[in-house]
Amino acid sequence: MSNTIIVGAQWGDEGKGKVVDFLTSSADVVVRAQGGNNAGHTVICEGKKYILHLLPSGILWPGKTCVIGNGVALDPIGLVTEIETLERQGIAVRPEQLLISDRAHLTLPYHREIDGLREQSRGDQKIGTTRRGIGPTYADKANRTGFRMADTLDTERFLLALRERIAESNDLLTAAGMVPVDPGIVESVLAALARLRPHITNTMAFLHGAITEGRTLLFEGAQGTFLDIDHGTYPFVTSSNTTAGGACTGSGVPPNRIDRVIAVAKAYTTRVGTGPFPTENQDLGDHFHAMGREFGATTGRERRCGWLDLVLLRHAVMINGVDSLAVTNLDGLDQIDPIRICTHYELDGQRLELPPSTIAELERAVPVYETLPAWNTDISACRSWEDLPEAARRYIHRIESLLRVPVGLVSVGPDRNQTLLRDPRWTGLENPSIRVRPEELPAIA
Repeated sequence: MSNTIIVGAQWGDEGKGKVVDFLTSSADVVVRAQGGNNAGHTVICEGKKYILHLLPSGILWPGKTCVIGNGVALDPIGLVTEIETLERQGIAVRPEQLLISDRAHLTLPYHREIDGLREQSRGDQKIGTTRRGIGPTYADKANRTGFRMADTLDTERFLLALRERIAESNDLLTAAGMVPVDPGIVESVLAALARLRPHITNTMAFLHGAITEGRTLLFEGAQGTFLDIDHGTYPFVTSSNTTAGGACTGSGVPPNRIDRVIAVAKAYTTRVGTGPFPTENQDLGDHFHAMGREFGATTGRERRCGWLDLVLLRHAVMINGVDSLAVTNLDGLDQIDPIRICTHYELDGQRLELPPSTIAELERAVPVYETLPAWNTDISACRSWEDLPEAARRYIHRIESLLRVPVGLVSVGPDRNQTLLRDPRWTGLENPSIRVRPEELPAIA
């Protein structure tokens, strides 16, 4: 397998964790390079459900090394809780299995409280943050006032600085009428950091050494393209770079060591929280929620649902340099008839192939749909591309035709064995040097 970046092509919750879990069998190292525990990756293996927030999905595979990179906002208490939950499920997390960058910034209790304060102060203009403190963590990083994991190794100096920062934050919270952070939380922070200390190392040096040794890296993106701080539906975005470039800056691995980018997209579109959503369809959302689908892994909130939006995917393919797609939740369309996909927008009499840059324009954009035949049958038992009904295959073919990017993986259910590998060439599992040109895509019957 080649060194591969996995990115979300929509607003997160695309099924990246499952795709990473599937591809991990051919990787040596799995890297998380950005975001924090505001992300939620759900992996189902042999009937067991695992929900991961900070840990890379590769932690579920024996013999794999997992790395939390310098670009991650790391909540030490949250990470220890996650590790202990896995250990109760029989998954050991040893220091040689999990490496934490000494340059990763810390998300601390006062960050969460400030996150809640800022969200509350927005009133009707709430962004829909998970209130996990991720935004304030990255703000401190940009302001050069944050703490990094390396800072915690000098416990006495760190403790003094942490108490000062909690006092400063409590002044702000008290002035706003909020409950201050209990200074006693310091002991919980120190206990969590002591638990994590054996994992802290120079992960950049480790990753470069792994590349030199010929080991393969798999980068697990968090959130999705349209939550990217620069390329997303700003201001309804997260605080990190969720696109392929963020994997490089958040790990210290340069772009010329990356062989392939795979974008993950649902067969329809979802998002959590506020913000524009051109193809949103309430009936579709009601259908999924009634089936027990589309609830956030981190917040438990109902996800907003809509038709597949190829305008957004076209943009995601372009800015991420996507080599192939993985389409998940195809089984979610089993009972949908007819099926629609958005091919372009219309705005003020103009046809738009790519999304406009402002929220006001995106909210006024009118999606133009193409209707495709439904398959009206349960595809969750399909175990190969050929097992899929013709209408389902045509749906995938149509996506390829309009985006000019091959679909290498198709998921028809949450379990690891419900992943259909359409062509190993398109995921880099066979020959990492192979690229599929648009003219090589299969013709639509």
